[in-house]
Formats: sequence, structure tokens, C-alpha cells
Amino acid sequence: MEFGISCAKIDEIGFVTHAENLGYDFCWVTDSQMIRSNPWAVLALIAQQTRTIRIGTGVAVPGLRLAPVAANGIATINRLAPGRTFMGIGTGNTAMRTMGQRPTTIKAFAEYIRTVRALLNGEEVDYSLNGVTQPIRFQNTELRYVDLDNHIPIHVAGFGPRAQALAGELGDGLITGIPRGGSIPWALANVKRGADGAGRSMDGFFTTALVNMLMLAPGESLESERVIAECGSAVMANVHFLIDWVKETGGDPPEYVKPIWKDYLAFHSARDAATRHQKLHESHYSYLDPDEARFITPEIIRNFCIAGQPEDIVEQLQELERQGLNAINFIAPLQQQYRLIEDFAENVMSRM
Repeated sequence: MEFGISCAKIDEIGFVTHAENLGYDFCWVTDSQMIRSNPWAVLALIAQQTRTIRIGTGVAVPGLRLAPVAANGIATINRLAPGRTFMGIGTGNTAMRTMGQRPTTIKAFAEYIRTVRALLNGEEVDYSLNGVTQPIRFQNTELRYVDLDNHIPIHVAGFGPRAQALAGELGDGLITGIPRGGSIPWALANVKRGADGAGRSMDGFFTTALVNMLMLAPGESLESERVIAECGSAVMANVHFLIDWVKETGGDPPEYVKPIWKDYLAFHSARDAATRHQKLHESHYSYLDPDEARFITPEIIRNFCIAGQPEDIVEQLQELERQGLNAINFIAPLQQQYRLIEDFAENVMSRM
């Protein structure tokens, strides 16, 4: 099992160097322009100040930039950190919805990945823009403006069966979530279906899950203020996603969120309709909105989190590893992030 952290703030690169020293394997840099620092600037600084930790987008969003621009961005970072750069790509949850827009469709997502992959492979690819289709490729590669010589893995973010199958068809890996992305065997079955359809092998395929992590102190209750502050922002980020998903698809909310669903829906609906899309995702994995703290109940924590004493967490992670999961990433709230990665490295990673 490998372990990752996330960084979104340009003046806290020291957090990543500290994680590298603690033994973390990789770092995601988030792509959410209305609430985060610019990912390419953050990645460039991290590349310059680290030596071993793998770095990349977690995840880049097609709706924010043209595919050739995204390919150039990650290939430029690869010039700074050759051989340890990867690219996560997703349809865009928070990045798009904070602008009141929907994520990219699966069809457009697939075409975007194909274009980025071809360009990073050094290939020429037909590309359409403004109704005009022309062949494009990276030029002047011998001048080393970008690095295409060191392979850049593409990890496809997928929480549903179609996106997970797309990871098998086009990606080097899958980024999913627990519990939002379903069980690991279910997700990997979807990946295999996509790989089989494309005639691809899954040898070397890498599966990462974004998880909500909660390590309890001896005798600590799930109702303690520390517990609620520590896991609340991650829990609510998942609830926020589901609010939009149910609204857009008409689907039923999953069982694990039903204990608070009706109360939260009433709370959300009472907000100003004009800015509701902004407020919903404002606290995304950064802090727990004080108005939402009442929704963090022991039952909802158990439903959303890998929680327990360190030995309990180790046991849960080992089971996920047996199911085929290769890596986890958890996003700590800003005020607790240094302590959390230290505690997790000392008490969990050291036992695995």
C-alpha cells in the first residue's frame, strides 16, 4: 500500500517536503480555480523543493483548459521532476460546480484523455477547436521545453461504472473514492470491462482511493470536538457532491448518507438560490462550516470514514489492499494537516 497527501496552497509547499521526509509516496495538487491556488504554479514549486515524492494533478479538469494546454502543463512539470510526474484527470466536481456548471460528459472526457495521452506519447493527433480540425503535436521537443521522454502516467478519476471503465480503456490507473466510488472489487470489475473492450492488459494498473481517515485516541468518543473538526470537512465534501448528483440525475441518495439527508436538504434549500452553488462547495476539504457541524454524527462518521484506533485502521487498509487497492490519499483540514500526516505516518504507515 502506498500513501499520498494533497496540497492546494501555494505558500505551504513545506507541507509537501515534510510529507516527503515522513515517507509519503505521492502528492496530489488540486485543480479548483475558485477556491484553490493555481495547480501548475503549486506543482512547479513542489518540483523544485522535493526530490523523491511523486507529484501530479489530483485531478485536472477538462472544462477549465484545452487538452493541449493541459498536456503542455504536465509535460512542463515533468521537465522539473522527470520520472516522478503523473496526471490525474477527472470530469470536474467542485471546479465546475462552484461556477454553476456541470462536469464534463463521459464522451467529451474520453476524447480529452485520448488527446492528452497521444500528445504525451509524442504522437500527432487530430484536434478540433472552434469547428476546425487539424493535426497537432508537440514541436521543438529537442529543445527540452517539455519532457516527453519520461513516461507520464494518466490516472482517470471515476466514481461510477462508465468513468471507471474509461480508466481501464485509456488510463494507467484509476482514482476512485470510498465509499462514494463503490467497493474496490466493484470498481475494478468496471475497470476490467473497459480494459477488455479495448484489448488492454491490466498489468501494472494502479488504483488509488481518496478516503476519509479518522484515527481515534484511546477512549475517545466519535462525538468529541476534535473528532468532528478533524473529519467533518471530508465528510461534508462527500455530502456536497451527492446534493448535486441527486439533483442532476434524479437518482436516490445512497444508504450511507440517508441518516442526515432530509435535514441537510432542507438546510441547503433555505440558502439564497442565486449563490447556493458557491456556498455548497466553499469549505471543500479545507474546514468544517460551523453551520454544518451538527450533521457530523457518530453514525454518519462510521458510514463515511475509515475510523478507529491505529490497529483498526491498519486492519481495514490491509483488507482494501487484499481487494486490489494500491494506494490511498486523504485530505486533512488546513489547521490540522501537519499533525495528521505525522500521526498517521507514525501510527499507521510504520505498521504497514
